[in-house]
Amino acid sequence: MRLDGFGLFVDNIGIMIKFYRDVLGFEIKELETVGHVYLIKDDTLFLMYPRKSFERMVSRKFEYLKGANAHFEIALYVDTFEEVDKKYHEVISKGAKPLLEPTTEPWGQRTCYILDPEDNIIEIGSFNRPFRS
Repeated sequence: MRLDGFGLFVDNIGIMIKFYRDVLGFEIKELETVGHVYLIKDDTLFLMYPRKSFERMVSRKFEYLKGANAHFEIALYVDTFEEVDKKYHEVISKGAKPLLEPTTEPWGQRTCYILDPEDNIIEIGSFNRPFRS
């Protein structure tokens, strides 16, 4: 088995598509009018489904958190500490909600956290070197 992608169940797919495309730079792989959307970021598949559609498909109802969703994070990497700060301020100016300003952690990583429009946690971090070095 190999990892194929990561799925996110959402309330408002239109708002979420715009955020991930316009704020974070994900590439949409199909029309926005379909019931679900596949996005690509750095060769990683990211699937987005409306919660109601998924519930109909599996004939089951689910409970959803209100507020910051701390069940998982989406981690994005940049090559330098300066890029962490720059990207943090850039995405905040485009509508991301701040969660933790850029901080250099004791283990040597500079990291920050933002929230998407439905309060999923996104980390932007760096160890001050290219990811694949």
